[in-house]
Amino acid sequence: MTNPAAFRDSSNWSDGYYELAIQVGSTDDAPLQAVLSALWSAADVHGCFGHSDREPEEQDPVPCTVGSLAEFGHLHGQVRLPTGRMVVCGCVAIRGGDESSDWLDFYVPVGALDHAGIAYWDGRPFFRSNELDSWLAAIGADTYKSASFSLGVIGFEVSGCADASTLAGKLPQTRDIGYLLPQGDVLHYGAANT
Repeated sequence: MTNPAAFRDSSNWSDGYYELAIQVGSTDDAPLQAVLSALWSAADVHGCFGHSDREPEEQDPVPCTVGSLAEFGHLHGQVRLPTGRMVVCGCVAIRGGDESSDWLDFYVPVGALDHAGIAYWDGRPFFRSNELDSWLAAIGADTYKSASFSLGVIGFEVSGCADASTLAGKLPQTRDIGYLLPQGDVLHYGAANT
């Protein structure tokens, strides 16, 4: 059986990402760093590495920083799923440039989910896992306690599919993805309901 926590197994990193994508609310490094640090801690990620093609014991860890994200493109580690299985995971920043906000995406690749035996698709025309959605929502809520953000979205490759300013503080009635939306000082979770 394939080990879903193995970095060197390229099939673990395949087929896209199931993710918690966070709209930081700024393009400055400090807020992005705050969200990155809080998220890595909230998810209880094991290690922080710059390369996905070497096992953790074959490389030196890197600092969990915006600088490391800029240098390596992605940060990689291992995380324990709600089922207890350890899998590879990663994080990437999508810098806003001239836009109003950066995004930070924490992800578990679908290949690793397959190898861990996670059911994430049930015949719908899109990927969904209620178990993973709840887990990622809890990670997002814990992250928000330490580092506020504008919006979190949860699902298969969801980064940038919604925008806090467009939502204007209101959760959509019909949701193909999960939303973590601050309203005042409270973070509300709207689970996918389609």
